[in-house]
Amino acid sequence: MRATALTPRHHHSWRNRPLLKTIRTIAFYALLLLLFFPFFFVFAWMIMGAFKTQLQNTAIPPLFLFEPTLENFDTVFRRNPMIQFLLNSIIVGTGATLLALIFGLPAAYSIARFKQQRLATAILIARIMPGISYLVPWFILFSNLKMIGSYAALILAHLLVTLPMTIWLMIGFFEDTPQELHDAALIDGCNEWGVFEKIALPLTKPGIAASAILSFVFSWNNFLFSLILASQATRPLPVAVFSFISYTQIDWGGLNAAATIVTLPVLVMILFVQKQMVRGLTLGAVKG
Repeated sequence: MRATALTPRHHHSWRNRPLLKTIRTIAFYALLLLLFFPFFFVFAWMIMGAFKTQLQNTAIPPLFLFEPTLENFDTVFRRNPMIQFLLNSIIVGTGATLLALIFGLPAAYSIARFKQQRLATAILIARIMPGISYLVPWFILFSNLKMIGSYAALILAHLLVTLPMTIWLMIGFFEDTPQELHDAALIDGCNEWGVFEKIALPLTKPGIAASAILSFVFSWNNFLFSLILASQATRPLPVAVFSFISYTQIDWGGLNAAATIVTLPVLVMILFVQKQMVRGLTLGAVKG
């Protein structure tokens, strides 16, 4: 067979392919950096503000080169029982996450299995409703039950955040489980609960892990319910930030230091479980 020689046009196109790929890669990462720059800048500004004095924090123009100080962190720990707040956050976040999984997984399976679209829409509406709209009814209810200031009140209140999120995330995972496995399990004698326990749950472990991580993070960062429904003994970490805001001034150094302390445990946790979370979210995105 006669070899076909590359024409100059094709030869030029072949040589430009690596260059075009490089340009696209650079453009992609540049766009990604542009999108995430505001988030990184705010986080970096919080960290810098935690090590500045009040005068340095209010300086105009802003100071990017300064002598760091640990005075703000000392003030945070002297003004607030941070260890107790940390334990409270762990208790409330863990409790709200576990209850969300206990009630949310069967609910999500039922919605996905029996195509209950109206119920799914109602849960989505409950998820996007502002939390302050639930605050007054919760306060009246817990006041009548004499539960204000208890862990139970905070955990139940945080379910308004964790439960809809868990249900909505897990619906997609349960919908993508093979129908043939459900039918085979029913033929072999399993009831619906047996199918849920032995088939659906093992197949959706990545989604369960991602839902648990996100639920815990959102519960950890919840501020409004913690401020109103908690007592001094049950206040979680985000409330510590509020103590540096008054009617007359804002202690920017203490505020940033407290925010850094609140953010650090979640950030460390995300670094350890990022593979599970990304795997779960990615699996849910590409299925089907």
